Amino acid sequence: MAILSKIRERSMFLIIIIGLALFAFVLDPSTLGDFFNSSKVNEVGEVNGETISRQEFAAALEQYRQQSGANVSEMQAAKAVWNNILRQKIYENQLEKAGISVGEEDVWNEVINAPSVQNNPQFQNEGGLFDEGKFKTFLATTKQENPAMWSAWSNYMNQIKNNAATNTYNKLVSAGLGASLKEGENAYKIENTKIDASFVYVPYSSIADSLVSIKKSEVASYIKEHASDFQTEATRDLSYVQFNITATPQDEEVIKQEVADLIEDSLDRNKDKVLGFKNATDYEAFLSANGSDTNLDAEFKFNVDINQTVANEIFEGNVGDVFGPYKDQGYFKLSKITEVSKMPDSVKASHILIPFVGAQRVSPEIERTEEEAKQLADSILKVVKRRKSKFADLAKEFSSDKSNADKGGELEWFNYKRMTPAFRDFSFTNKTGALDVVKTPFGYHVIKIDDQKNYQKVLKLATFSRRIFASEATESAVFQEAEQFALAISNNSDYYEVGKEKNYSLKPAVGLKVLDENVPGLGNQRNIVSWAFGSDVKEGSFKRFDLEGSHVVVVVTNATEEGLLPVEKAINRVRPILINQKKAAMLNGKLEGISLEEIAKANNTSVRNSNGVKLQSPSLAGVGLEPKVVGAMYYAATDKVYPNIVGDKGVFAFKVIKKEAPTALPNYETNRKRIAETRKRATYKIYEAVKEASDVEDNRANMYVAN
Repeated sequence: MAILSKIRERSMFLIIIIGLALFAFVLDPSTLGDFFNSSKVNEVGEVNGETISRQEFAAALEQYRQQSGANVSEMQAAKAVWNNILRQKIYENQLEKAGISVGEEDVWNEVINAPSVQNNPQFQNEGGLFDEGKFKTFLATTKQENPAMWSAWSNYMNQIKNNAATNTYNKLVSAGLGASLKEGENAYKIENTKIDASFVYVPYSSIADSLVSIKKSEVASYIKEHASDFQTEATRDLSYVQFNITATPQDEEVIKQEVADLIEDSLDRNKDKVLGFKNATDYEAFLSANGSDTNLDAEFKFNVDINQTVANEIFEGNVGDVFGPYKDQGYFKLSKITEVSKMPDSVKASHILIPFVGAQRVSPEIERTEEEAKQLADSILKVVKRRKSKFADLAKEFSSDKSNADKGGELEWFNYKRMTPAFRDFSFTNKTGALDVVKTPFGYHVIKIDDQKNYQKVLKLATFSRRIFASEATESAVFQEAEQFALAISNNSDYYEVGKEKNYSLKPAVGLKVLDENVPGLGNQRNIVSWAFGSDVKEGSFKRFDLEGSHVVVVVTNATEEGLLPVEKAINRVRPILINQKKAAMLNGKLEGISLEEIAKANNTSVRNSNGVKLQSPSLAGVGLEPKVVGAMYYAATDKVYPNIVGDKGVFAFKVIKKEAPTALPNYETNRKRIAETRKRATYKIYEAVKEASDVEDNRANMYVAN
């Protein structure tokens, strides 16, 4: 039913699109192309008037995907490519304004001086020196005969050009980021001047918030006056109810019984005998014929490896005993003991690895064949069987496993699951002191078992598994429940009331941006975000989405467009600021007087002292950080009362008792250099500053939003 619903939704969408297109064609056939190919649709954005076309963006996106593989999502790739193109065009624009260009010769010099090119033997002459002619020949041949490799080299050279442009511009700006001796002197004084002051402090908290009223219009005015602090991207707030498709107890009971019916022999439709799990001997065939959802596992199992609700019972059994059905990690299982043995839970061993061409992780310098590797391993085995004391020396000489060759091939203690199967099986099924050659995907190992511990019972189990899943009836019931909830919302505009009435868990997803893909609680659901930003979707719009294993009904609870943050969204930030401003005004006339003692008495408080205060760390004793007040103290005259100084935490009156200037230095070159170096180290801020000053139009939403 979920699939049919999707088809119905898409069908209506297609009918509307086709209808509009045909209508446009009837009016004017030439408009049909314009309908699907308007300039804005084909523009991903603009940087300082230069268009970024959809074709340019798509080509860069494809190249990025090829380089990054499957490690990034669609939106991650789109964001990375956009930032790369933006950076490239902004720097190109700045260099053009500065009259500087990065030419082909600059790029070529960067390429041929790269260590990866200079040190490549393919481009060196007989004397081992880089030969530019050989490199040029290589590129010419590659361009003609290997388009894929030539594309990679072209991309590399374009990247070199872009990096050169970036570095050139940054160096130009950095060259002007110096500092004067006077700046060094001022910095020295600011950092080291100490202030002793007395003050009276009346905190804003002394006035109850209830005595201050804030109007929406005041919040709106503050936002408008501080517009740069309240710019926002378009966002959507969502709320959703998730209807999970999970097996009911009745579904589980049906599956459990189906699994239980496989234990004993039965008759098929033709009255022929069908072996049950108890009497079966070809377990791989049995699992395949009866549709097991897991494959046959031939490894030995320790008690801790088995579901602990049944582990002890199974380990008390014998070969041929069947256990189950039991529930384990989303399956109902039957397990039959096929072999009983004893082995250690940990082994300490030494090995000498002899790899060959074609083995996994083999070094490029290895040239021996598999047969040659086997012969060498056998020869080493003969030697160490006669004299085990030679093992360590031979490991140092012949083993390619350098991580332990210096230790004589000795490995740390390892458990049953750590090593590759052949290595593991030899180590755990033989006794301490055993020696032999074992082949693994990494080559031939000469293995010596040094020690073993904690011998215990182990089992081999043949296990049949049937995944626990919801029945069709359950899937249909969950789908109907989601549909009925969506219908109830359409009949009642109060989404929260409907959800509360049905006792559903309403989950929020706040502040989603147009190119986001993750919905909190649901994971990567780009389709939901795309829908929420559709041109026909507004506050109160809702839709049901069919996800893997669930249905979700999503409602848009708030739609904020790009620009100034709405009052409702900003009020929590602005209200405390306005409250403090009004409290400061209420306190303004109360901190006046001839002396601090008089002011303190009038406000039922005391005079406080703070000594050794510096501008570099503008903190007042008993109050905390107050940069505005300490800044006023720094420039104030001594022994003069300054009333009504508005701070971050309250209103102050103060008097500077003493200013202790630092000892003058012969010169301030050290301070000047420090300031200059600090500025030059901040070149990473150059790009952000230039980007902010650039005229950037981002239309990526045209590509990724469902309209």
